Amino acid sequence: MSKYYNPKRSRNLYQPEHNNKPFRLSRSKLELFVECSRCFYLDRRLGIGRPPGFPFNLNSAVDALLKQEFDQYRIKGEPHPLIANNKIDAIPALHNNLDQWRENFKGIEYLHKPTNLLVCGAIDDLWQNSKGEYIVVDYKSTSKNERITNIDNDWQQSYKRQMEIYQWLLRQNGYQVSHTGYFVYCNGKKENQLFNNKLEFEVTLIPYNGNDDWVETIINNAHNCLNQDHPPKANDNCDYCAYIDSVIGVF
Repeated sequence: MSKYYNPKRSRNLYQPEHNNKPFRLSRSKLELFVECSRCFYLDRRLGIGRPPGFPFNLNSAVDALLKQEFDQYRIKGEPHPLIANNKIDAIPALHNNLDQWRENFKGIEYLHKPTNLLVCGAIDDLWQNSKGEYIVVDYKSTSKNERITNIDNDWQQSYKRQMEIYQWLLRQNGYQVSHTGYFVYCNGKKENQLFNNKLEFEVTLIPYNGNDDWVETIINNAHNCLNQDHPPKANDNCDYCAYIDSVIGVF
């Protein structure tokens, strides 16, 4: 038995001997594989996950309010002012599965038959243009001093991959998808003199031309990783790998 094995967390883990059954793999776990294949292996094979981060309750509140607001225009079949003011050919899409696709731990899913991995992800929103193409929309919120007009920082590359996986999932389900998606970025203002029981935001719309050509390769690589007998080599740039090795060394 591996020294990393944690029997208390053995449920819902990948077991090579049972690979005839579809194994659910979320978009966030694929992102974990991109970041560090060893952390991914420890998480999905042995039940040793990274420590959870702090919950972003304010971000979740912004997401919920944005969804409710866009839903009002979805029902009316009209473009939201953010869409109209930016002269985008789109309206919020009305789709029977949208509520499910938005729900965490459900989302939109696709069975990748070569690996038997059930890839899934929860989207924030979908718009649709006059060509009938679906447009993936992702909500982001923060509070920075500068105006947010792009997502070109190194730490934002995961945002791009996130959108591209959603685009890939929709395409695999047979939908026409625009290469251009949008980030609705809400930046909390700090310059107001008084709080007055409300937080104001500057909202910017950032287009992104996605390319999902890499997604299937990552799925195959993640599958190969899961079928290894031992964890991959520690990532020298991963603080979590260093921590786990230091703890294992103590015992």
